[in-house]
Amino acid sequence: MGNGNENNTNSSNPSTRLSQVASHLSPTPAKKRKSPRNKKDEPPADYSDILSQLKTLRKKASTPDINNKGYIRQKQAGKLWVRERVYSLLDAGSFQEIGSVSGTVTWKQLSPKKEEPMDFVPSNNVQGFGKLNGRKIVFTADDFSIRAGHADGALMEKTIYLEKLAVSLRLPIVKLVDGSSGGGSVTTIKTHRFSYIPPMPSFKHVVEQLNLGIPNLGAVLGPAIGLGAARVVSCHFSVMAADVGSLFNAGPKVVAGATFEEGLSLADLGGPGIHCTNGTIDNLAEDEMGCFEQIRTVLSFLPNSGSSLPPVVKCEDPADRLCEELRTIIPRRKARMYDPRRIIRSVVDLESWFEIGALWGTSAIVGLARLDGRPVGIISLNCEVNAGALDAAGSQKITRHLKFCDIFNIPILQFVDVPGYAIGTTAERSATMRHGIALATTYFSTTTPVFSVVTRKVYGVAGGIMLDCRDPRMRIAWPSGEWGSLPLDGGIEVGHAAELKAAEAAGKREERYKELEEEYTRLMNPVRTANAFGVEEIVDPALTRQIVCEWLKHVYEELLPIRLVERGIGKINPIFY
Repeated sequence: MGNGNENNTNSSNPSTRLSQVASHLSPTPAKKRKSPRNKKDEPPADYSDILSQLKTLRKKASTPDINNKGYIRQKQAGKLWVRERVYSLLDAGSFQEIGSVSGTVTWKQLSPKKEEPMDFVPSNNVQGFGKLNGRKIVFTADDFSIRAGHADGALMEKTIYLEKLAVSLRLPIVKLVDGSSGGGSVTTIKTHRFSYIPPMPSFKHVVEQLNLGIPNLGAVLGPAIGLGAARVVSCHFSVMAADVGSLFNAGPKVVAGATFEEGLSLADLGGPGIHCTNGTIDNLAEDEMGCFEQIRTVLSFLPNSGSSLPPVVKCEDPADRLCEELRTIIPRRKARMYDPRRIIRSVVDLESWFEIGALWGTSAIVGLARLDGRPVGIISLNCEVNAGALDAAGSQKITRHLKFCDIFNIPILQFVDVPGYAIGTTAERSATMRHGIALATTYFSTTTPVFSVVTRKVYGVAGGIMLDCRDPRMRIAWPSGEWGSLPLDGGIEVGHAAELKAAEAAGKREERYKELEEEYTRLMNPVRTANAFGVEEIVDPALTRQIVCEWLKHVYEELLPIRLVERGIGKINPIFY
């Protein structure tokens, strides 16, 4: 106790305390400690080392290796390099890449903790954000120069991510296909050291996009093989470059081993002459730049998703413009043909008509146009092909277009001149009625508004389903209209077979047939049908544009907003595939 008190007393001595304070104010300089490691090993505070690595990899990815065999092959085939395609497609300065350094890197170790990239092979798919005429999109572009687009040069996760992103952000997706788009290659077995059951993890998201009405637009810019072919064919709209495009399930070498069809070129196996004429691919373009232009055009008609309205643009073409040339476009002689595309171009906004599928299903004409700036789907029969009789391919074409318009909330204007379904042995062999009934069920299961203009013939089941698909009907007829269960040619023979047989026995068949034909022709005056309210209104063809523009304006202002609500709550659920 005593010692403790003594210490406390000494420490509280004023001189002692003053000395202690002084020592604190003027401490003895501390000895410098040696740094435990070399400053050269310290990473920079601004992360410039990491940023430098990224810059190096991005520069290598964006610079073509002109000595690379794949790049040389690409150019020899007359094709653009992948990034040339991207910059040609997108608005200037709008490209924002996603996964810019994804790929295979060879690293050089500089020290125990430092390394730098020595070699870099980018993944064979360039993707990201961009703009088309100011519209934001996401896109994928195959790089055929790296392993021909096969899986051993791709990153599946990268493609799946973008498919998910399109759904999440409700953004249109453009797919530039050249190769297999990450599809299989036998070399993958060697790399993984085992074989695998082919997975399809991305297709769930593709189907979701299609049925949500998120525009899927694809271009075939080289050989689209296997998965690459599937990706572009599944799109809402597809186009093939005539000079470099082809599409097939498997290439010529695989085909030769399986079917013994040897010596096939890419065009022989699946070029434009095959797939742009059988409906596999919608449209044909002269070259890659033509493909890009068609994609821009189609997108201009479409909303970002089915939860939005199609975009309306300013129109300089008066809605009440008279179409006087339509008064004489339908010949009085029933057997004579006319150009149905002239009718379409006359009625819609000037320069707005865009045809889809012109090279296949030619008994039908479909496409997109505008009326007073508002997008509208167009359906017409083509009297210049098989007299307009609807065959199997024509039915398939209209079926697809009905679903297309339904998915994107685009109302439909149809010009009807149909003598019925195609008949004869060719029609029967091609399952015309099967595809015709598929068309009928599509007409009655889709819900987008339809307006019909009867330009001439309406006969049989085909005519009935086209005009009776909405209740109440929205339709007008031109003075040239004629209709019934069967055309008079053939119909008279069926309905008066016994009578004509008796007249033939008396040597008066031709005379009696002419009497019946004249009587039926008189009774088929369209005014008589209007008298019985069998047709709602017969109008001057010159007024057609004015009438349909007024209808479409009402649809956009009153009906389509209700449709969006009904889609939102699940009352209607359009399906594309």
